[in-house]
Amino acid sequence: MTTPPPQGQNPYAQAPTAPMGQQPGQPGVPQQQPYAPFPQQQGAPVPPPPAPAKPGRKKALRIVGSIVVLIIAAAVKFGIGWWASETDAETTSVGACMHNDGTETNADLNEVDCSSSKAQYKVVQKFDGSTDENKCKAVSDATISYVQTGTGHNVVLCLKEAK
Repeated sequence: MTTPPPQGQNPYAQAPTAPMGQQPGQPGVPQQQPYAPFPQQQGAPVPPPPAPAKPGRKKALRIVGSIVVLIIAAAVKFGIGWWASETDAETTSVGACMHNDGTETNADLNEVDCSSSKAQYKVVQKFDGSTDENKCKAVSDATISYVQTGTGHNVVLCLKEAK
């Protein structure tokens, strides 16, 4: 609830000026008296200003914030990039079935359910970190070898026909 303004003269009003062409103190113009001062209002005391923050603390928060932002940016750049480049040949395991969406010379193996009609090959052995397709010659069930290099990490899959 607010208190109504005091009755009488407006303390913020400007003093009236003399009519155009007349100077103060000319005959016919009454002399103005100054306004009375506005009475002091009683109210709540003004709270003290907040204490200034320690400059070292702000600097430390900025440094920590910058480090966190850099870590997140690196995780996004490298983590998502690695995950997006990962292929089914890298993530598959022995016993999984594969389908070639490419050609025999440019294979694009994708993992499928072994009960699916798309299942062409079954993984009988997997060699991570290798490009030696001759390793599959020692695997008795393997009829086909698939070598992947240059994306994420190298891998050799020893496959047999699923049907």
